[in-house]
Order: sequence, then C-alpha cells, then structure tokens
Amino acid sequence: MNNKFQDYKDVWGRREEFPSLKRSQNGYPLAYFDGPGGTQVPQAVIDGVSHYYITHNSNTHGFFITTNESDQMVEDTREAVATFLGAGSGKNISFGHNMTTLNYTLSRAIGRFLQPGDEILVTQLDHEANRGPWLALRELGIEVREIGITPGGTLDYDDLREKINENTRLVAAGFSSNALGTVNDIALLRKLTYEVGAWLLVDAVHYAPHFPLDVTSLGVDFLLCSAYKFYGPHVGILYAKEGVLGQLPVYTLRSQEQSAPYCIETGTLNHAAIEGVKAAVEYIATFGKGGSLREKIVTGMERIREYEHLLAREIYAGLGEIPGLTLIGPSFETERRAPTVSFTLEGMDPIDVCKELNEKGICAWDGHFYAMRPIELLGLMERGGVTRVGVSLYNTMEEVERLVSAVKEIAG
Repeated sequence: MNNKFQDYKDVWGRREEFPSLKRSQNGYPLAYFDGPGGTQVPQAVIDGVSHYYITHNSNTHGFFITTNESDQMVEDTREAVATFLGAGSGKNISFGHNMTTLNYTLSRAIGRFLQPGDEILVTQLDHEANRGPWLALRELGIEVREIGITPGGTLDYDDLREKINENTRLVAAGFSSNALGTVNDIALLRKLTYEVGAWLLVDAVHYAPHFPLDVTSLGVDFLLCSAYKFYGPHVGILYAKEGVLGQLPVYTLRSQEQSAPYCIETGTLNHAAIEGVKAAVEYIATFGKGGSLREKIVTGMERIREYEHLLAREIYAGLGEIPGLTLIGPSFETERRAPTVSFTLEGMDPIDVCKELNEKGICAWDGHFYAMRPIELLGLMERGGVTRVGVSLYNTMEEVERLVSAVKEIAG
C-alpha cells in the first residue's frame, strides 16, 4: 500500500467495527461505494439501538423509570448532535422521521408566515427534498425563483447576486451536491442573505458525513442533515437558530409541546434510532483527539475528510484515464469537493454499469439520486442519469483499485 494511505491506518484499520463489511458477492468481498445513499453502521451504533430496547423501551413524558430514562436519552442526544454541529445547545436540535419530512413541515410553517409577493430562492443544484417543499409555496402566492448552475456543475453566483433582493425572505441551498460532489460557498450565501435580511436554510445531508460543521460560525438560520449518512440510523435532524423556530406557526397537534425544538416533532419519535444517533456521534469522536467531545468530533471529522479525499482523488484520476468515460462535476483540484464521483460510460446506461459492478461485488448507484434538476440541465436524464460512487471512512485503496479495474473491464 502507498505510504500516504498507510498513514491513515487509524481510519481504515477500523473496518472490523462494521459487521456488514464481512459480506461477499460472487466470491468477492462487498465493496460499499454506495455511501452517498446511506453509510454502513458500526457495531457501536447497533449496540446503541439494542441498548434502548433492552433497557428502557418506553414512550416519553411519563412518571416511571423507563419513560424517565427515554426522556433523558432524547435530551442527551440533542446535546450530542448540537456538539456535532457546533450549535449552542440541544434546544436548537429537532428530530424527525427524515430530512424531507422535517423540511416539508418547516416550509409549510414558513409559508404561513410569509405574505404574497415575498420571495424564496432555491437552487438548480439541489436534491428535491430542498426544492419541492419550497416550490410548493407558489400556490400561496410566494415567488419562488431558482439560482442557476454552470455547465461545470457549480452554482452560478452571479445569478444569485442578480436575483437576491429586498423581497427575498429565504434562500434554501445545499452545502454539497449529492449527485456531483460540488461544495457550495455558504459563507457567500450568508453574506448576501444578511444584506437583504433573509433567512438562510442549508441542506447538509451530503456534507455532514465528510466535513466538520460549525453552524454558529456559519450563521445559518436552519440546517438539516440525516444521521444515516454519517454511520447512524435513519433519523432526520433540524438545527434552528435560537429564537427562529419558535416564532413560526408550525402545523402541530394541540397535545404537542408548542415551544422549540419540540413543536416541529410530529407524533412519537423513533427513540431507539435516536439513541443510535448519539452512538454515531460518539463513534465519530473516537477518531479524533482533544479534551472535549467537540474537539474530538472536529479533529475526527478532519482526519476522516483527509483520508476520504485521498481515495476520491484516486478514483477520479483512475476513471479519468478510461476511454469513453466522462466524469461529471467539478475536478479534485480544490479541497472544496465532496468525495463523490459521478460518470457516464459511452454506449452504456448507468443502470447496466451498476449491474455489472454488482457482479464483481461492488455497490454503486445509478440515476439522479433525487437531484433531478441538475441531471436534467446537464442533459443526462434521458440516458438514465449517471453512475455514482462515494467514499466513506471504511473504504480502502484496494477497493478503489478493484473499482477502477472493474470499470475499465466494463468499458472494454
């Protein structure tokens, strides 16, 4: 193994902690390059979920031991997630069934708050979960406009500057594209939204697994992510800046606690999965150093980011040498790039590429991944979208070499 990868044995050397990595297909050990759609889960997270069912499985807000323990666990997880995101406290953190559900609930509340003629900006780069909920507000008389993208798959910031104005009330943008790996300039978006007094909502579902986050320094008003993308169970997470969520007329039952962060949490939450979220945050912290949980999370995420970026660069370079293969999205000349690589292969539909990779024990995705708009605008929808591979902390250089070799063989 190349020394630069050997230097990261503290990351890839912990593969044994993921039970699912022991699976094989057609005699090949499974290589999971499907992380952008959801990562594999370490034993520590599985144990966290099991611990809930074994020790304090109960509904919340009662007056006996297991319900009290459930209440405490949920609040402890809010604090852990707040630490993961760099938020002020657990009171900024709400949980939901998934990011999409939380965003729809949030958009309906904001729609009741706005007036006809108010404007919202969304991007043409985003996942539909951060487009559809806002585009639906057009029926209320809200002007919803789209920030364009460049042919290279990045946001058109000149278009943003042209469209944002004193009527803009919210800009909804992704931190990183799950289809192209683009990382957006959120600091610039924050500056421009401050200038017109608009809220900034960020979809960090594809960003959170690969980079440290600090919502406080970013100054975002809302940020959403999903724990199943960073080694946890399928739980949606909403960060809301202090004082913002509580002023919104959220659709909720009168039996629900009306204050933030609880008001947006409709129905009974998945308590066992929430305990697993806490375990996932604590697991990430074990890759880092420092005295506090926050320091361990930040240094751990930075260590993971460095390793993933090295692997993704190798994939990008290796695939780029294959005749008939076209890489889609920004290059890896910049560090501001998620470790996700999408491509098309001349004469083959993406679904067929993935089927052949599966025969060689390689998990990869095909299609648009619900990022339909950029795939449409790049003229790729008619041919079935793209083939996408993504790097997670458990991937190795040996798997990268297998992937590149397999794609070369498929390309003929």
